[in-house]
Order: sequence, then structure tokens, then C-alpha cells
Amino acid sequence: MTSRAHMRIAADGNAETIREPGKRRTTRPVHSGRVRHAIVAALALMSIAAFSGLPAKAQSIPKSLQEAGSEAAIKSARNEWTVGIAGGLADGTYMRFAVDLARALDDGDNLRILPVVTFGAASNLEDLLYLRGIDVAVTQSDVFEYFRTVRKIANLDQRVNYIIRLPVSEVHILARDDIRTIDDLRGKRVNLGPDGSASSLTGAIIFQRLGINVEQSNLTNGAAMQELKSGKLSALVRVVGKPVDALERIPPHSGLHLIPIPFSKKFADYYTLGELSSHDYPALIPAGQTIDTIAVPAVLAVYNWKTKDRQRRVQRFVERLFNNWDKLQHPPFHPKWRDVNLAATVPGWTRASTAEQMIQSVLKADDKAKTGLKSDFQTFLSHQDSGQLPKDNAQREELFRAFMTWRQQHEADNHR
Repeated sequence: MTSRAHMRIAADGNAETIREPGKRRTTRPVHSGRVRHAIVAALALMSIAAFSGLPAKAQSIPKSLQEAGSEAAIKSARNEWTVGIAGGLADGTYMRFAVDLARALDDGDNLRILPVVTFGAASNLEDLLYLRGIDVAVTQSDVFEYFRTVRKIANLDQRVNYIIRLPVSEVHILARDDIRTIDDLRGKRVNLGPDGSASSLTGAIIFQRLGINVEQSNLTNGAAMQELKSGKLSALVRVVGKPVDALERIPPHSGLHLIPIPFSKKFADYYTLGELSSHDYPALIPAGQTIDTIAVPAVLAVYNWKTKDRQRRVQRFVERLFNNWDKLQHPPFHPKWRDVNLAATVPGWTRASTAEQMIQSVLKADDKAKTGLKSDFQTFLSHQDSGQLPKDNAQREELFRAFMTWRQQHEADNHR
């Protein structure tokens, strides 16, 4: 039978009907013995189930979907420990961070995390201040400074704290091949991303500080990419942690490339030096080369609630974050989590009190571990012959590896 043909087995199992496009329906016998064998096997299984004396095992419905009391009780349980996180654009790294936090920290009715797709990192701070149900947000240091110094939001530093500093987000300027430097964009049409996105604010700040006037558009990233390819745009700006999936997927010889942003004292307040390499984007940067850019520190911000109900939810979220930090260091979570330094501070921001307490606890445990390691190393050295003590760095590293092997064996023996 050809792949275009359609077949069905008749109810009595004795014939099959075949109909090919443009041809008459035909019926022919099938191998009744094969069909009869299948029916007999099925009846045998039914007989075993019927006469075995054992009831058929029913499929169970998840407990979370089963009736759990009155509607008032269900409503209370669903909302008791729920924390909302403003993530970012659906295809952005910040939204991925929010989803990762939900996957790693969700604990049923004990803590439920709702990642929220938003207009972007710039508007996330506004959502944290004014949108119902938002307790935590991913935003950037330059966004905070803009809201404090330009928007002049009252008591912003008391109303918004931070939990941890997140990895920096690099500024990507993807341009057509006729654009070689950022100054070449003067008077050209450049997309800064949707209103409220990180690039819509950071991109505008960059061009303002460099004194480069561009014809600004605020298309979605997908629409901007299409217009860039067609020549309607000269460049687009993305502010996101590298590597960006959409840019990685651009094929070689596309007529597009990434251009550098020279770092200078004009950016020394909110930004830091960043780098993009051919390893990050082999189709956009020549092999073995790198380009300079600027990067923006990202922040996991939290509203400094005064009400006890919201305070306790945020406190539980922070405690669970630190207690489950190891989960985020391994796949399937974003590799950028491994770049986070929990003790890193953010100039101009105040760390949330619960987060500060957890940081101090982690540091004390780390100091204790280091003290124990030094003590064990001294014990190990005391068992070495004087002629085996290290004479240079290479020998010291080799001896330290031997020490770690000895230490692991020693701990294993103590647990036997």
C-alpha cells in the first residue's frame, strides 16, 4: 500500500478497505489468522483480570487537583505563601531567571512562585512599586538610578532593596555590514527594543552620553530582526546576558555583525566593561577576535514590605533561595547562575535584612570550612617526610591534590 493510501480494519476483522485518491474503494480479505490471534490474546488478558480476584488498579488524580475543602479554604491555601516575580520579556534571560527560581524553589502550598512575563527590566521596577501581587523583580542598576535621579521616585532606596546581584547583561548592537562603528549610526534608524525593555532605557542612555542622535524605533525584537535583514533598520540594540539565542542562530554571511562600544569614563557610574567574542557568536565576530562593549549589573530586587503578611512571604522566599542555592548551580538551570557572587554588593542599594542575615550565615560557614581545611592540611603535612615537602608551586599543587584525596578517604573512613 502506498503512503497515500488510507486503511481501516472492518469491525468483523475480516476485511480491510483501501482507498487511494482518485480511485474506487476496493475491499480485500486480510490475514484472518493474525487478527484472530490478536482477539484471542486480548480475551485471555480480560479473563485473567476477571478471575484473578484482584481489582483493576485505577489511575490516581494528583492531590493538588483533588477536592481540598471549602472554597474559602482552597482560596486561602492558594494565596497564603504565593510570591510574584516580575521577570521580563518572554524570550529574555531575565524571564529565564524568574522561571528558574520558580522551578528550583517552589514548595507547593508552603511556597508558590509565580513568574510574570512583563514589558522588560526597565518597567519591572515600576511593577515592583505599583503592580499588585509583585514582591520580587529582576532589574538593573541603571534603571534604579534613573528612577531615583530622573524620575525622582520618593524614598526609593527605602522602598526597594536587593537580595543578590545577578550576572551582568552585555549590550549587543547588531548592525548591517555597512556600519563599522557606533558613530556610523548617527542619523540612522536604530531599534532600541519594546517600551519598558532594558534596551529601551539603556540604549537611549548610551546614545545620549555619546552625543549620537539616531532615529529611534521601539519594535519587538522579532519585528526588528526582520526589518534589519530587509534594510529598513541599520541596527538593533539588545541588553541581555550573553550568549543570546536569537543572535546565535544567525547563519554565517548574513550581512550582519556586532559592533563595539568603547568603554570610557562616561559610563563609569552604572556600567562596567564587557566583552563579546567569536566563541560567543562565531557567525557574527571573526574567529579568534573579541569586541569591547559595556555591561549592566543586574539585580534581584525586592519590595521592602511593611505589612507582616507580605514580609513573611518574602522572608520565606529569601531563606529558601539561600538554602537551595546549590540547585541553581547545575543543569537544567541557566549557566549564568554559576557566575553569581552571593556576597557581591550593589552601590547605592540596601540589601534586604533577611538576605543580609543569610549572607552572614553563609560567610561564617565558609570561614569554618576554611579553618577545618587548614587544620586538616597541617595534619596531612605532619605525616609527610621532610624531603617530600613542596619546593615550588608545581609541587605544592601536586601535594594539595594528594591531600584532597587523603581527606576524602579520611572522611569516608569516619562514616563507616
